[in-house]
Amino acid sequence: MEMIAVNGKKVEFTEFPNGELNLNHKSIDVLANSDSATNVGFKFENNTDLIKLMFVKRYLDQLKIKTTSLSISYMPYSRMDRSENGSPFTLKYVAQFINELGFSEIEVYEPHSDVTTALLNRVQPNFINFNLINLVKRIVRFDENKDYLMFPDAGASKRYSRMKAKNVLVGHKHRDFETGEIKGLELVGDISGASGRQVIIVDDLSSRGGTFVHSSKKLREHGFSNVFLLVAHAENTIFKGELFNHIDTVFTTDSILTEQNNWENKKYESKLKVYNI
Repeated sequence: MEMIAVNGKKVEFTEFPNGELNLNHKSIDVLANSDSATNVGFKFENNTDLIKLMFVKRYLDQLKIKTTSLSISYMPYSRMDRSENGSPFTLKYVAQFINELGFSEIEVYEPHSDVTTALLNRVQPNFINFNLINLVKRIVRFDENKDYLMFPDAGASKRYSRMKAKNVLVGHKHRDFETGEIKGLELVGDISGASGRQVIIVDDLSSRGGTFVHSSKKLREHGFSNVFLLVAHAENTIFKGELFNHIDTVFTTDSILTEQNNWENKKYESKLKVYNI
């Protein structure tokens, strides 16, 4: 997915020597005063992309485009979805910024929590993992009677409660309250048939993948032979940790990921499947 696209075509920017951005308006192929619906695709990579999004929307307003929708591949600052002990409510601030741009409707792929959809105006969540799980099951030849789904915590279990499976496990993490580091993980559910079976871990987001490394270790202790991971969003930091040493195949999308084709990451190619949004 392109960083910012209008009706599927990448919007081009150049940068002045002082760092200011210049929107190449010729890369936006729409007619002024158009009644046709226009879609802006937004893939967040860094904070500059929010300014780029503002420039694009304001330029479309200048052209008097009447109906402009926004598709957000991953909502920026999704993890910062609350204020604790007086900390900034950063997700709220970013949502307010996007709301003020005045899109006619907003689509968000696999929101991290209900807070995202509560904060954005005229929003429709797109829970793509419910479609991707069927693709993954076919690829790994998932046996509905014998193989397992695993949700690494209660949040994932709640989010994907409509994901049908006969055998389901839920992880219960033990953290160091001072550092937040995961110290251990327990499995909740019937694991009597685990020996030699496959399991797909399902969640919305992965950074370095510590949760999934702990999950895989515990699952293999109980006899699972193959451990797969499905996450809608994967940050480039998945290449920095130990994730690929413990997961047979990672299934994800290009909602955040940009470095999968870098030469240093080619060694993971056989263990990574990236779907385009």
